[in-house]
Amino acid sequence: MCCSDRIDIPPPPATPVREVADELHGREVTDPYRWLEEDDSEDTRQWTRLHNRRTREVFDQLPAYCEYQKRLGALLDTEKVGSPQIHGEHLFYLHHRPGEDQPVLCVADPDGSSSRVVVDPNSADEQGLVALDWWYPSPDGSLVAYGLSQHGNEWSTLYVVKVKSGKHLPDEIQRTRGASIAWQKGADGFYYTRYPQPGDVPEGEENYHRQVYHHRLGDDPAGDPLIFGEGRDKTEMYQLRMSDDGRHLLITVNHGWSRSDIFVRREEDGEIFPVVKGHDALFTGHITGETLYLLTNWQAPNYRILAVNLSYPALQPREVLPENEQLVLQQMVPAGSRLAVTALRDATYRLFVFDPDDGAKGKADLPERGSIYFLDADESGDRIYFSFQSFLRAPVIYRLDADDTQPQQIMCSEQPVDPDDFQIRQVFYRSKDGTQVPMFIVHRADIEPGEPRPTVLTGYGGFNISRTPAFSPAQIPWMQDGGIYALANLRGGSEYGERWHREGMMHCKQNVFDDFCAAAEYLMQKGYTTSEQLGITGRSNGGLLVGAAMTQRPELFGAVACGVPLLDMLRFHRFLIAALWTHEYGSPDDPDAFEWLYKYSPYHNVEKGEEYPPVFLFTAESDTRVHPMHARKMTALLQEATASEDPVLLRVETKAGHGAGKPLSKMITDQAQVWTFFDWQLR
Repeated sequence: MCCSDRIDIPPPPATPVREVADELHGREVTDPYRWLEEDDSEDTRQWTRLHNRRTREVFDQLPAYCEYQKRLGALLDTEKVGSPQIHGEHLFYLHHRPGEDQPVLCVADPDGSSSRVVVDPNSADEQGLVALDWWYPSPDGSLVAYGLSQHGNEWSTLYVVKVKSGKHLPDEIQRTRGASIAWQKGADGFYYTRYPQPGDVPEGEENYHRQVYHHRLGDDPAGDPLIFGEGRDKTEMYQLRMSDDGRHLLITVNHGWSRSDIFVRREEDGEIFPVVKGHDALFTGHITGETLYLLTNWQAPNYRILAVNLSYPALQPREVLPENEQLVLQQMVPAGSRLAVTALRDATYRLFVFDPDDGAKGKADLPERGSIYFLDADESGDRIYFSFQSFLRAPVIYRLDADDTQPQQIMCSEQPVDPDDFQIRQVFYRSKDGTQVPMFIVHRADIEPGEPRPTVLTGYGGFNISRTPAFSPAQIPWMQDGGIYALANLRGGSEYGERWHREGMMHCKQNVFDDFCAAAEYLMQKGYTTSEQLGITGRSNGGLLVGAAMTQRPELFGAVACGVPLLDMLRFHRFLIAALWTHEYGSPDDPDAFEWLYKYSPYHNVEKGEEYPPVFLFTAESDTRVHPMHARKMTALLQEATASEDPVLLRVETKAGHGAGKPLSKMITDQAQVWTFFDWQLR
């Protein structure tokens, strides 16, 4: 029925109310759709099938859906490169080749020549449902440990491949989701993180208790010795890094997204000792010789760099790069005797090369306002590699030579659009409490504010994650057709350092929603759009964002696309890995946190009789981060409560997860539906 002239929206399937009442901290909280939390229930499965069929019938009638699939296919299925890492004389990088669902891992010479494939997940599954989750080359680049998972579930299995021959070693380790790997200097073994087998921990806790093990190549992983993590908090997250001389293992212990500890293990005797412990701050580090460099926001919300002498770790660390009020440090890697450092200023990146001995600092010339990812340098420090991109510039791999300020392009992605056809503005607006918030506005070059147009606003606002200019071609057809795209840099992210993060977490989370609604009001006040023409979209924590904005200010928005969202904030911590996020949101089991969570929880703030805008919720069966129950329950509640005739649609995707590792074919379908939905409702 694609490209039909008439849209016939079937009524939503009936959803039985089976109310459950909980007594929570002296308050009775009812839940009419608790039964939709049960994945394996035949009732839930049948309900989901009916909703998927209804949503499919709607999209198949929308004329724009066919067109978006074609246009997005052409834009997304292009050659792309990124994620450079230099090991010895081997430059590793990811490469998406047209016609394939998954990117492959390649290796090249340091100048980008003589490229060949090392790991190709496409060969493992003709449907593209096997993904390369992570990869760690050995110090000399002769071996790569990497993880593969299926259906987007991110439960990696670790493999080891010889780079030169492409042959695999017999080593295979399961339960290595999100693994961190630190190779030993001689590449005969490595340290790694692994989750326990389900039967080895209390029922329901198999998603936690990640610990650090050591594996010697050729040994049975079942006998790998436990190195770190026994008896520690189940929600701790570990990052591992080996010193350049192979004498020290650095163990970073993350307690959520605002606090970390640093431990060091000496290879010669196996002793593990704390270097940083108990500070309410973040630390990340690199060890060069006997010096541990720490990038930290301890007593410096915009971050600074400290140096610790590991021969005398009890000594007070010395400050080698002080905090800067104008810049927020982001990444740091050793580059020989110097440090390569990236920083943010007003949500765009800068790159510096800094000498910790004499304080000399050089700034690299970047091509435009954009973002730097995957910063790396060789051991000598003669060559620094990074991936750069912007809103309209596809990723490019650059090399910056030691004493130069001009990066050299060594690999580039296909550029599917001419950036000169568009205009990017950065504006600043006032939030509810007077805080100044930046926002990027992108549109066709011939458009000026004053004539309201269909506009899509997005944001994130959480987990210390900054939303900087990044290439995402999915919104290009929308802008080519005259629509506007806006990205607000909300509190909760890292755009302005740790203060900005903490002003959007825990009891301050409402600031994020206020920032977002103020962005919407700014776009209307300045003549970019109207409430009827304004759509909002977000995924994951961004799904919580648009869910809260919709329930708090439904009159502001003309359409809402809400992906893999958190929406029931009183029960989120009971599912999958979500207990990790109590460090960011607070725990509903805590009486104080319960009050602020209950106040903004989207599922608990839907009001019967309110006229909600049209909503498209989408989630996935194999999501191992955010449980699909959030989208299912919210769909049922909105359909029952809204006084509007606007549709509330739900899509639950099969053989897909939270988003990581999703095959290109599924990405095209996802994005085509989101932008078709906005085209349908806002134009």
